[in-house]
Amino acid sequence: MKIAIIGRKKDTLRYEKYLSAIPSQAFTTLSLGDIISCDGVLLPGGGDITPAFFGEHNKGSRNIDTELDIIQLQATDYCIRYKLPLLGICKGMQVINVAFGGTIIQDLPTAHLHKYMERDQYHTTDIAPDSFLSKLYGSKMTVNSAHHQGIGKIGKQLRPIQWCPEDQCIEAIVHEKLPIIGLQWHPERLSSDLSETDGTPFLCYLASFIEAFS
Repeated sequence: MKIAIIGRKKDTLRYEKYLSAIPSQAFTTLSLGDIISCDGVLLPGGGDITPAFFGEHNKGSRNIDTELDIIQLQATDYCIRYKLPLLGICKGMQVINVAFGGTIIQDLPTAHLHKYMERDQYHTTDIAPDSFLSKLYGSKMTVNSAHHQGIGKIGKQLRPIQWCPEDQCIEAIVHEKLPIIGLQWHPERLSSDLSETDGTPFLCYLASFIEAFS
């Protein structure tokens, strides 16, 4: 199983290590040509998306990397066209939402619940009962957060399946027809010391998810 992580190598070592726990060859690339031979694609966390890509001026976005945004959006388009399994984590989920015509809340009024403050923050979430996440983690789950932005208008054919009950911030999405998943939290560093679980159940699901479409 070959998985391309679309990002800059200095920012993706934790994702590569996480994926190494399943029988996969995970590698980081900025070349769209590398995706052709892959079984799946991962869009990792990072800075904020260039607001122009969802039709807005900058209203609090920061750490913008427009070149990377373009490559990640192109990779998403490729996955959509060829029905290639795609996972977006944190910023990656937001890129997926923008690719399907959705918008981003550039600075959440409740950012204090989610933003990185020397370490990830942890909070409870509600999970949709008919979702794959409910089968993995039940109806509620404590997740880790490291973001100050969130999904605004949901993209076409995307369905929210997890929320923060305190502010309704969307924590996970799936596409209604395509093999596309987005998580606002970070399974690659979810600590069982601070949550009732870790990222292992999701990683096992991801492996079978990709295999089913390869």
